[in-house]
Amino acid sequence: MAHGEVLEFEEYVRTRQDALLRSARRLVPDPVDAQDLLQTALVRTYGRWDGIADKRLADAYLRRVMINTRTEWWRARKLEEVPTEQLPDASVDDSTEQHADRALLMDVMKVLAPKQRSVVVLRHWEQMSTEETAAALGMSAGTVKSTLHRALARLREELESRDHEERAARALEPSKERERCAA
Repeated sequence: MAHGEVLEFEEYVRTRQDALLRSARRLVPDPVDAQDLLQTALVRTYGRWDGIADKRLADAYLRRVMINTRTEWWRARKLEEVPTEQLPDASVDDSTEQHADRALLMDVMKVLAPKQRSVVVLRHWEQMSTEETAAALGMSAGTVKSTLHRALARLREELESRDHEERAARALEPSKERERCAA
């Protein structure tokens, strides 16, 4: 592939990657699998980039490659069934509590200043070191540490406040129930 074609492909990926990742996420439920799907499709498309005459159709071509790749993965999955005399316990993981916790955390994060939120996300979600976080945000390591300390204290305070409000609301519920029964 010519150097100009390589640059053209890189520019295409840079400008379209978010939309293409959204398409991949619609094709496969797991976000990590979606990233793998897009990466595989991009590698396959890169090899045929010079064969795409009308680059305006590149999105359609790439989406078709993603669909075909997903189909290949589905067909290649291993179905390992082992016959047994006893059926295993049917247990279904209930992720409702995890989703509720995540929603609560995302809501609580809104009380943080943007700088604090950035530090918390990079240190705890992205698992970057203090030095990496400092470099990414253009601040000293000491500033990262103090900002993180204040942000976590603010999050704890907010969570405790919400927990207190929730307990107070639950304490009022039985009295409301008695009022309805008396009426």
